[in-house]
Amino acid sequence: MTFSVPVDLASQLLRRVPARDRSRFLAKALEKSLREEDQALVRSCRLANQDPEVAAIEKEWDQIGDQIEEPWSESPQR
Repeated sequence: MTFSVPVDLASQLLRRVPARDRSRFLAKALEKSLREEDQALVRSCRLANQDPEVAAIEKEWDQIGDQIEEPWSESPQR
């Protein structure tokens, strides 16, 4: 895996984290960041689900049938 980071951030990492610990350090940092993003998404979904306008839109979508009628099957014969 290859990626780039800003020079100042890379410098801090090199200064503060011993070479033998860098992979573990970055893995923990990525894991934490991804977990925080997941939690933020869950919070956003919960807030959206409390919104009456969102509930009304969901109700409309739920009423849409699963079966799609093909326009050519319903058209009159020529």
